[in-house]
Amino acid sequence: MRHYEIILMIHPDQSEQVPAMLERYKGMITADSADGKGKVHRVEDWGRRQLIYQINKLSKAHYLCINIEASQAVMAELEHAFKFNDAVLRHLTVLKKKADTGPSSMMKSVEREDARKNNQAEYAGN
Repeated sequence: MRHYEIILMIHPDQSEQVPAMLERYKGMITADSADGKGKVHRVEDWGRRQLIYQINKLSKAHYLCINIEASQAVMAELEHAFKFNDAVLRHLTVLKKKADTGPSSMMKSVEREDARKNNQAEYAGN
């Protein structure tokens, strides 16, 4: 079993379906296979973010980061599912040496942005 980090860019109009898509992909990873069970170590929903350049005439995308442990057969099945899902604009799979379970640097920046927005809302409300 190998460790992978998967980044998904999902069509912004499909943001409501992200939890259902995530559950489907988690089910594919953790389903019983000949090599044993896969594991999901970390799931981060980075939300809608501005793109640097347009993809399919879209300027925003919904980002997901998933760290998993899975066999190569499961990864091939996942890659196939990403490829033929119209809602997935882009995907990137990176092989990792060990499981990452702590928050990523991107998630830390997302949390800082949320805290800043909450502070501004409290300040404006007072």
